[in-house]
Amino acid sequence: MRHKAAIFHDYPAGDGDVFGGGRRERIAGLTDLYPHVVDAGTFDRHAPALADVEVVFATWGMIRFEERHFRAMPRLQAVFYAAGNVKAFAEPLVERGVTLVSAWETNAIPVAEMCLSQILLSLRGYFRAVRRYRELRTHEAKVFPRSGVNGETVGMLGMGKIGTRLRHLLRDYPLTVIAHDPFLTAERAAALDVEPVSLEEVFRRSAVVCNHIPDLPSTRGALHAGHFRAMRDGATFVNTGRGAQVVEADLIAVLRERPDLTALVDVTWPEPPAAESPLWHLPNLVISPHIGGTIGDEVVRLADAAIAEFEAWAAGSPLTRQVTAEVLATMG
Repeated sequence: MRHKAAIFHDYPAGDGDVFGGGRRERIAGLTDLYPHVVDAGTFDRHAPALADVEVVFATWGMIRFEERHFRAMPRLQAVFYAAGNVKAFAEPLVERGVTLVSAWETNAIPVAEMCLSQILLSLRGYFRAVRRYRELRTHEAKVFPRSGVNGETVGMLGMGKIGTRLRHLLRDYPLTVIAHDPFLTAERAAALDVEPVSLEEVFRRSAVVCNHIPDLPSTRGALHAGHFRAMRDGATFVNTGRGAQVVEADLIAVLRERPDLTALVDVTWPEPPAAESPLWHLPNLVISPHIGGTIGDEVVRLADAAIAEFEAWAAGSPLTRQVTAEVLATMG
């Protein structure tokens, strides 16, 4: 039986077409696909043609369903989301018993890859040397302790999808990896070859601290001045998690006190920062516009993951990326 399907999204394709490269055509070959893309602004116009749709393929800009959406699509059984975080729209679907699948594991790949590059550059003292070189304009700029990779310690906050992916990438390097995650069991820590430690110990021992904590009410403001002041000489803080987890005023104050430290910040709160925020001007902070996620030619991997899960679902096989109420409670 061929399921009736539709594609939902609302995002500018400047960073790549998730359903491009033949993916839209592949979905059309697997389903009876509605020929138009639907978004929040066009839903009412398309609604009369969606009554028989059983499956939605979606990506960034997915509608958060309300009662009128469910009434218009009474046969909806599953949503296959070709992107990562589903927090913005998942709850009504999960509560209604609609199967929801996310490509969050696939979306973790580029974030982990970016963090790996930042870690390796940080361990070489790259960011500190660059700013010293701009100031001194001699090779004295690189005269400070730079440990390199061999035997150094990297600390990770959160061992979810991104943290786990990054840990696997780090296996190629002779590093000690320590981690803080309240949900990390002894068995899983052993399998990942990480040493579970306290939050304070991660900051105290690590040459580089990477934040991958999920964005939950309990984690907002969790990283404060006490943690940043405890960092080693020349250490680096990498944040690809969420800006709200950092007490921003504390980070700014410590970076002003400690020019030896470096912060690499891809997320802030708010995002972007206010025009007058010191984040724009701190010499030892590098700020980027939330570029850690999937971009460009990478985006079709998200569609591939969603399509693979659809094929498993249609065949009655187990799903590997389903978002249940329990999973949703732990997602950042």
